[in-house]
Amino acid sequence: MPRQRTARLPVLDASARRTEGLSPRTSRALRARLVAAVLVLFSLALITVYFRESEGGTLHSAQRIGLSVAMPFEVAGERIARPFRDAWGWTSDLVGAKQENEKLRKQIEALRQRVIQEQTAVSENDRLRELLSFVDGPGFPAGFTGVSTRVVGRPPSAYNQEVLIAAGSSAGISRNDPVVTQDGLVGLVTNVTSNGAKVTLITDQSSAVSAIVLESGAAGLVRHGPSNSSALVLDRVGKDELVEEGNLVITAGWRSGKLESLYPRGIPVGMVKSVGQQDVDLYKRIQVAPLVNFDALAEVIVLVPKKR
Repeated sequence: MPRQRTARLPVLDASARRTEGLSPRTSRALRARLVAAVLVLFSLALITVYFRESEGGTLHSAQRIGLSVAMPFEVAGERIARPFRDAWGWTSDLVGAKQENEKLRKQIEALRQRVIQEQTAVSENDRLRELLSFVDGPGFPAGFTGVSTRVVGRPPSAYNQEVLIAAGSSAGISRNDPVVTQDGLVGLVTNVTSNGAKVTLITDQSSAVSAIVLESGAAGLVRHGPSNSSALVLDRVGKDELVEEGNLVITAGWRSGKLESLYPRGIPVGMVKSVGQQDVDLYKRIQVAPLVNFDALAEVIVLVPKKR
């Protein structure tokens, strides 16, 4: 017997030494694993018993009691959380609606710009077709070629009636070239660069155009009127000449030896608006309404002599 006790003591001592040799972290890990294993086994045992027992069993009864106890808290929690959930949902919907509205607004703006561009292009094409039809038609002045171009600069003031066009010497345009539209006379080129030119309108104070009344042949000088920038007068017409309201005024296109008018004959200038005279006047007082709408001038034709 003493030998057997002596033989077991080294084993217990070794086991004690191994246990004493474990670190605190390792010991906690072993205990946690042991507890987890026990809980898993206990859960499996409860599940097995739960499924095997009847509806009136202990576990089923405990479950119903737990549900009845937790139900008021669940309902209260639902009521408390519902306003916050609704507010969050409303905020999210509002943010989403604003983002969608912004997206739609940008799409609408893009479509609007596209429609404007298309309508502008259609309008420009229609005007260009009218200009080309005029250039190829019988009413275009003989001895000239037409350079169609856009107006890129408006008159700077009512007393300085000049516009800028998007064609210059590179297109064959020179100083003193007449400028027209399909409606009538616009003015004269007074300054030229390679890619642009300045046109002085017939409504400018410095402008003067030799003209005649088509119906009677009465000759005079069309110049700027005294009232506003768009008014014209036919001056230097004798009181014995026949001029009536509604008569058409055209360019005279005179020639004297080597000298000739800057404007070819027969370009429409305007319609006689009113005719008056007084005994003390040397000439008739004739107001002329220009045929060209200078406020909406967008495209013009420069008359370039063919002899160049």
